[in-house]
Amino acid sequence: MPGFTGSKEDFLPVLGPLAASGRRVVAYDQRGQYESRGPEDPAAYTCPALADELLAVIDAIGGPVHLVGHSFGGLVARDALIKQPGAARTLTLLDSGPAALGGQRRAWLELMAPVINDVGLEGVYAAMEALQAEDPKTQSLPQATRDFLKKRFLSQSATCVLVSGAAVLEEPDRVDELRAAYPGPILVAWGEHDDAWSPAEQEDMARRLGVPYEVIPDAIHSPAVENPEVTAKVLTEFWAAHE
Repeated sequence: MPGFTGSKEDFLPVLGPLAASGRRVVAYDQRGQYESRGPEDPAAYTCPALADELLAVIDAIGGPVHLVGHSFGGLVARDALIKQPGAARTLTLLDSGPAALGGQRRAWLELMAPVINDVGLEGVYAAMEALQAEDPKTQSLPQATRDFLKKRFLSQSATCVLVSGAAVLEEPDRVDELRAAYPGPILVAWGEHDDAWSPAEQEDMARRLGVPYEVIPDAIHSPAVENPEVTAKVLTEFWAAHE
């Protein structure tokens, strides 16, 4: 499950290693993301609506599955398992948090909505490029990667970005609700330098759930890309322990 403004490609570096463990591995664009089209109806992009879509995907695959929700995808996965706990054999919350996003990323999202309404996704991306012009990490990316990120961002539904962005800012704390509803194994994992939900928040969430956690070194908010070897190892070891 990809996060806000993400896509299935966020998992490309780990798909091979995960499949090599003998498992069928599936990643998909949520409705409105990149190559997954969706309606203009805002109701289609709420967390509950996307959770229903996830449950439909699991049903089509033939669950229960080992479910991994990255960032906003973790909030959607949580909603789905509160509704239908039998859909997943295990749940991994990867760089996801207990409730609404805070900090600097929250401030950025709060600024995004009026900008999208004024200048569209193209204007937002141009502003992002200007802000990242002095960022050495962004500038060091291969041109092909930068081209893909631009294409992906502009391919999204603007309605999806607005509504799911609001969901990230408004999500209530449902940690206790998840633990009460879902009896299966849960793992909380995050990049050691996560700049979305803080490592302290995620560690506290694991404590409240009463579940183990893993810190993935040399990673920020996208460990499947930033440290795929360790991310794949963490996932396969967790799954193997609960099969």
